[in-house]
Amino acid sequence: MTNTTISLFSGGGGLDLGFKKAGYNILWAIDNNKDAANSYSKNVGNHIVCGDITAINLNEIPQADVVIGGPPCQSFSLAGNRHCDDARGQLVWRYMEIIKHVAPKAFLFENVVGLMSAKDKEGNKILDNLLKSFAELGYNVQWKLVNAADYGVPQVRKRVIIVGMKGKDFVFPETTHNADGTDGKQKYVSVEQAIGDLPLAGESEVITEHGFPTMSKLDQYICHHVKPGGNYMDIPDEVDSVRIKRLKRDGGHTTCYGRMLPEKPSYTINTYFNRPNVGCNIHYKYDRLITLREAMRLQTFPDDYEFVCKSKQDKNLIVGNAVPPQLAFVLATQLNEQLNA
Repeated sequence: MTNTTISLFSGGGGLDLGFKKAGYNILWAIDNNKDAANSYSKNVGNHIVCGDITAINLNEIPQADVVIGGPPCQSFSLAGNRHCDDARGQLVWRYMEIIKHVAPKAFLFENVVGLMSAKDKEGNKILDNLLKSFAELGYNVQWKLVNAADYGVPQVRKRVIIVGMKGKDFVFPETTHNADGTDGKQKYVSVEQAIGDLPLAGESEVITEHGFPTMSKLDQYICHHVKPGGNYMDIPDEVDSVRIKRLKRDGGHTTCYGRMLPEKPSYTINTYFNRPNVGCNIHYKYDRLITLREAMRLQTFPDDYEFVCKSKQDKNLIVGNAVPPQLAFVLATQLNEQLNA
């Protein structure tokens, strides 16, 4: 049976691409970023609305079997006025209102790791608040901290996934990969497996979004000195940077100025993979940062994905904020099986 779906906070469609591949019929989607919505329309479907989710008329949202997406919810609270002044808190309550209005058979909610430790102003755990609120809407709610690498994504990317179902408990899919390929699992997909077949940056007319990254002389110097698996500790002391000196002195932030290891998955691809100082973004082999296409490969976007925006940072935002389509596909397939059981 084909399950119908609506998508909230859809971005460029990473989550939706996985659900579409798993056979879901996505009826409606919404995002407030014009570039993301236009790119979504080009690659997933023209059923997306570009607008403010808090202003949309609930009666314009179609009924569906499944709701997917996850709002930012650092400030979510059960206490006091639910329509609080904080926009992020409003977004979570709006998400709840839409779930209540649509009354789907199931929903899938994705969010950052920080959700597990975040607390509201009253000191209550935000995750507990969320689980309680979903349960009050009549759902059996399960949650898990999921690592995308465990499901064949060439990237260590941990996210909180909450799934609610009417009348049954969602069982998360068995992991398919691990670090050393033991216990009947496949070995993690490595960076080299994911991007090693790409031509040299800037040398292909067939592979799009693979232009040579813009880099300063200092960035080039840093990339040259950081070894595979290394970080800021490899940068010569002659580099006069207050931040690098502080990192060397205090430690922590071990992925800063990091270079990828070819035989392992990458660290989390964020929205600033065009910078050496915000994550592990140096190519494992070449003295440069990764290209947009390489970031897309590590996020498991298909090679035929086309952006409908000109700004490089807008494209980076779409990629860095996305749920890897491969992870979405695994979760969608599992949910589909349990819905149709």
